[in-house]
Amino acid sequence: MKRLGIISGTLSLRGKGLVENLEARIVENEFGRTLVHVGERIVFIPRHGNDPNKHILPHRVNHAANLKALKDLDIQEVIAVNSTGSLKKRIKPGMLVVPDDFIMPAGGPTVFSDQPVHITPRLNEEIRQKWMEAARNCDIEVLNGGIYWETRGPRLETKAEIAMMAQYADVVGMTMASEAVIAQELDMVYASLCSVDNYAHGLEDKELTMEKILWHARRNTEAIVKIISRYVEERRKG
Repeated sequence: MKRLGIISGTLSLRGKGLVENLEARIVENEFGRTLVHVGERIVFIPRHGNDPNKHILPHRVNHAANLKALKDLDIQEVIAVNSTGSLKKRIKPGMLVVPDDFIMPAGGPTVFSDQPVHITPRLNEEIRQKWMEAARNCDIEVLNGGIYWETRGPRLETKAEIAMMAQYADVVGMTMASEAVIAQELDMVYASLCSVDNYAHGLEDKELTMEKILWHARRNTEAIVKIISRYVEERRKG
């Protein structure tokens, strides 16, 4: 069976027994350089890098280089963990969501430059259902479906922007839609498990800070690691 590609960012998977004992490599391709961690069953990319002092901001993440690195390592199936803010009061910080669609008004990156190639963007339904099955088998509640709205970052959104987005989407983030599009352009299947780490700006009276966002992300780490570990194990059995 081919190895599974995993991409994660704000929520660190290190020290959890999942991505240890992997070989760190720098992979170069026509889009740039990518740090990958290669193992027998998985290939892991830390979206924002390994060095907390040199955090790669969302608008500087090289999605094309990251996904092409996985493609060149013969990865066909990619799962991602993405940090999000909730656009709806019913979707509380601490919840987990497996989105089924996304909105990206800015258009986003592409691996196509001069080629007249068009895709119909989507999240892979089979991978979405594998996420859901792994969560159920861990007795962890996950929201099945939701619309992800991608902004460019690195700034957070204004209250007015959030009020507009909330009419059409459920969570907001800065990376998932770009990854989904590039993966599909490279003929890889992709779906995400989103950690809801905060209410978006204006949904509550309290001030929104990065410290609060990271606190919620860390709280979700244990559940997410359990789900990913189950996903990997069930994939091996299948």
